[in-house]
Amino acid sequence: IIMKTTKKLFLLIVILMTSVSTYSQKFAYVDSDYILSKMPEFVQAEEKIDDFSKEWQSEIESAYEEVEQMYRDYQSEQVLLTSKMKTKREESIIEKEKSVQALQQKYFGNNGELYKKRQDLIKPIQDRIFDAVQQLAASNKYSIIFDASSDLIMLYSNPDLDKSDKVLELMGY
Repeated sequence: IIMKTTKKLFLLIVILMTSVSTYSQKFAYVDSDYILSKMPEFVQAEEKIDDFSKEWQSEIESAYEEVEQMYRDYQSEQVLLTSKMKTKREESIIEKEKSVQALQQKYFGNNGELYKKRQDLIKPIQDRIFDAVQQLAASNKYSIIFDASSDLIMLYSNPDLDKSDKVLELMGY
């Protein structure tokens, strides 16, 4: 009786282990920062975005310098101005400052020109990476593919599971 129970228990364990292994999931990860750094069109897009950003920042700094100059002129001439003239000058300084702030918001705000340029230039590249990752997952039957460069904390990662180069290969790099 003990022998039959042991055989049944052993058989049950083997069946359970076999069923668990058939339902196991395959995992992999990619490093999207690494992938992007290997793509010449991404580097070019980043350079274009930096150029736009520098140009717009220069324009805003120049406009703020105008506001500061208007304020310095106002302060130096303030004693000579009538109260009506002072009010008019103060209003023009405030109006100019508001227009510069609006310009800054237009370029660098949440849906500003910089955001739009980034969407136009970077999003298609990210979409290509996403498509390649989906193709990799489908062809290799991966259940989950993590991005090592995101906020996901990976305490350990086996280099054999890094499929970044495979994604680059699928994209033709």
